[in-house]
Amino acid sequence: MKASERTMSSILRLPWMRLLGSGCLHHQQHLLRLVLSRSVTQGEYRRPGKPREDKPPWQKINFSFSKGLDGIWKHMTLLKREFLERWVGPQGKPILEHMLEQNQVVWEFRGPESLEQWTVSSDREIGGQSEAYLKVGRNNNTCFLYGTLSSTPPRDGETRYSGYCSMRSKQPLASFDRKKHYDWSSFNTLHLRVRGDGRPWMINIATETYFSHQKDDFYHYFLYTRGGPYWQEVKIPFSKFFLTHRGRVQDDQHPLWLDKINTIGFTLGDKADGPFQLEINYIGVSKDYAHTEEFAYELYKRNPEV
Repeated sequence: MKASERTMSSILRLPWMRLLGSGCLHHQQHLLRLVLSRSVTQGEYRRPGKPREDKPPWQKINFSFSKGLDGIWKHMTLLKREFLERWVGPQGKPILEHMLEQNQVVWEFRGPESLEQWTVSSDREIGGQSEAYLKVGRNNNTCFLYGTLSSTPPRDGETRYSGYCSMRSKQPLASFDRKKHYDWSSFNTLHLRVRGDGRPWMINIATETYFSHQKDDFYHYFLYTRGGPYWQEVKIPFSKFFLTHRGRVQDDQHPLWLDKINTIGFTLGDKADGPFQLEINYIGVSKDYAHTEEFAYELYKRNPEV
C-alpha cells in the first residue's frame, strides 16, 4: 500500500469521518482530497491581485560560478569582520567607548548606495492604486519618500480596505546569511531629523521573536510632521511604543526589547487621498537621562501570578 493510500485509509477511520458513513465512499474521498489539498497549500497563500507563480523553486536559483565566488568572498569578509569586532568591541569600537556612548546614528542617507538598505511598498501589491517612490534628496544627504495615496480598494471581491504606503529597513545579515540585530539597550530614545508635509506617520519597529506565531508583532508610535520648509527634530522615548499583532493593539503589553532590533519602518495610512512626501536626514538613538519612564502603558497582572 502506498503512503498516500495509508494516509487516506487512516483518516477515513477517524470519528468525524464516521459521521459521514451514511454517504457513499466517493463523497468521502472527495472531501478527503479537499482536506489534504488544503493542508498542503495553506502555506502558499497568495494575496488578491498578485499573479500566481507556477515556477518550481529551483528555477529561481541562479547557478552561476562567478556569483558563487562573489558570495564566498562576501561571507568570508563578513566573518573576518565579526572576529575582529569580538576582539576590539561592538561595531569596531572599544568597549568603554561603546558603554559611554550617548548618541548613535544608525541610518544616515549619504548617496544612492544608502537606499539599498531600504524597501518601499504600497497597496499596489494587493491591487490598490497608491504609489510610493524613494530617491536621494538634494545634495545627496537626505532620503526623499514621495508618492500618491489612494484609499480605493481593489475590485477583487475580497479586499475591503486599502490605502497605505511604507518604507522599511532591510534585515541586517551577518556571514552566511545569519540574522544580525541592533543592540539599543544602552539607549532609551529614538532620534529623527525629518521634514514632512503635515501628515501623521506611524513608526514601526520589529524585534526578534521566540515563537513563529509572533512574526507579525510590531511596536508602533506616531510621528506627527509639522510641514513647511523647516526641519523637525523628533525624539520619541522607547517607552511610548505599544505592541500590536497584525495591526491590532494587544491587551498584554510589554516594553520594547531593545537588545534584538530587526527593522524599523514608516507607514502612511491616514485615508487622505493625494500626494505625500517625507524627507529624512538621519535616524539614530540617544540616551536621555532626564527620561526615567520604563513603560507608558498599563500592564496586566496574572491572578494568581506565576
